[in-house]
Amino acid sequence: MSTGGSRRGGVDTIEARLTRTSAATLSSTAGATTRTVAPVTRGRALVRAVVWATDASRAAGRGITAAAAWSARTVRPAGVLIAAAASAGLILGLAFGWVEWMVAGVIALVLLVMAVPFLFGARAYDVDLTLAHERVVAGQGVVGEIVVRNHGSRLALPGRIDIPVGSGLVEFGVPLLLPGHTIAQPLDIPDLRRGIVRVGPATTVRSDPIGLLRREHAFDDVHALYVHPRTTTVPSTSAGLIRDLEGSPTRRLVDADMSFHAIREYAPGDSRRQIHWKSTAKTGQLMVRQYEESRRSRMAIVLAIAQAEYADADEFELAVSCAASLGLRAVRDDRDLDIVAGSEVPRVIRGRLRAIQRIPAPAPRPMLDGFSGIGLIENTMPIEDVCRLAAEANERLSIAFVVVGSAVSLTRLRQAALAFPSDTAVVAVICDERAHPRMQPVAGLTVLTVGTLDDLSGLLLRGATS
Repeated sequence: MSTGGSRRGGVDTIEARLTRTSAATLSSTAGATTRTVAPVTRGRALVRAVVWATDASRAAGRGITAAAAWSARTVRPAGVLIAAAASAGLILGLAFGWVEWMVAGVIALVLLVMAVPFLFGARAYDVDLTLAHERVVAGQGVVGEIVVRNHGSRLALPGRIDIPVGSGLVEFGVPLLLPGHTIAQPLDIPDLRRGIVRVGPATTVRSDPIGLLRREHAFDDVHALYVHPRTTTVPSTSAGLIRDLEGSPTRRLVDADMSFHAIREYAPGDSRRQIHWKSTAKTGQLMVRQYEESRRSRMAIVLAIAQAEYADADEFELAVSCAASLGLRAVRDDRDLDIVAGSEVPRVIRGRLRAIQRIPAPAPRPMLDGFSGIGLIENTMPIEDVCRLAAEANERLSIAFVVVGSAVSLTRLRQAALAFPSDTAVVAVICDERAHPRMQPVAGLTVLTVGTLDDLSGLLLRGATS
C-alpha cells in the first residue's frame, strides 16, 4: 500500500507540475499577446490624431487666408480704424472698468454692424457695356452706353459702377432699382491718345455711407479700343521718288523678261530660245537677246522707336503718323510693303542681340491696328542696325523710307542708307516740330524734314514733279 501510495503521490506531483507549467505558459502567452496588440492600437490612434491635426491645421490656414483676403478687399482703412477702436474700447473697458472706453467700443462695434447690410446685392446687377466704335483716330472721342438691370427678386440698394478706361476711371451712380427694372446711361470718352485702350471690365461697388466696408464684383465684358494715328493723304504721284513701279523695267539686265534691251554675242550657258537668228545670219556668229528686268515694286518703311532718337513724345507721334500715312498709300497702291521697327533688347545683352518687329500690312485696318500698339522703347537697337536687318530680310527693295526724330544726325542717316543695296532709293523723313519743311539730297539719299503732318504730302508732291 505504501508502494501504491507513493506512486499515486508521484503522479499527482507530476500533474500538478504540468498544470502549473501550462498555466504559466498560457499566462505568459496571453501576456505576450496583450503586449503585442496594445502598442499597435495606441500607434494607430496616434497616427489618426496626427492626420486629424494636420487636416485641421490646413483647413484653419485656408480659412484664415480666405478671411484675410476677404478683409483686405472689404475692410477700408476707416473700417480698420473703427475695428481697432471697438476692440481696444471693449477690452480696456471690461478689464479696467472704464465706462467711457466701453461706450466708445460699443459705438464702434454698432457702426461696423450697421455697415454690413450695405454690402448685400453686389451681384444683383446685369451690366452691359457697348461702344459705338472699336476703332477711332487719335484726338477723337468715342461714345457708348452702359445698361444696368436688376435681375434679382429683391430691391437693389443704390450703388456705384466703375469702368476703367486705360489708366483712368469712369464712375456711374446707380439709383434704387426695383426687381426687373433697367436703367441706361451714356458713356462719353473724349480726346483719346494713340494706343490700345482697355475699356472695362465694369465693376459694381457697394459701400456704406461712412466708407467703412466695400465690396466689388467685376464683370467679364472688356473692350479693346484701337486708337489709330492721325494720317494724311500721300499723293500717288510720288513716283518721282520711286524709279521702278510695278511692271516698269529696272537697270538690271537679264536673259529673259518682257522689256527688250539689246542683242549680244552668245555665251556658253545661254538659252537657245533667245537666239536672234536674223542677227546671227548677218554677223555669222550666234547672237542672243538681252532684256531689262521688270519687277514688282517693293517698299520698306523703317520707323525709329528708340527713346533717345526723339526730342519728346509729340515728335514720336508725328513720326508714327508719317509712317502710317506712307503705309496707307502703299497698301492702297497694292505694293508689297514691309514695315519694320526696333524691338525690345534686354540691357544685359544689348549689343549682342539684334531683333526687329514687323507691323502687318495686308490691309489698312490691321496695319493701323499695329501702329496703335507701337511705342517708344528705351533699350533697343539704333536706327542704323534696324535698317541693316531690314535690308538683309528684303534683298530686292525698290524704295525705303526711314522715319526718324530730330535727335538723329545726317551722318547717322547716311550710315543707315548704306545698309540698303545701291539700286534702292532711300528717303529719310526727319520729324522736327521746330523746323521748317524742306527737301535736300544728301550723299545718295533724299532727306525730307517735316514740322507737321501736312508737310509730308507737299514735300512728296514736290519731289514727284521736280
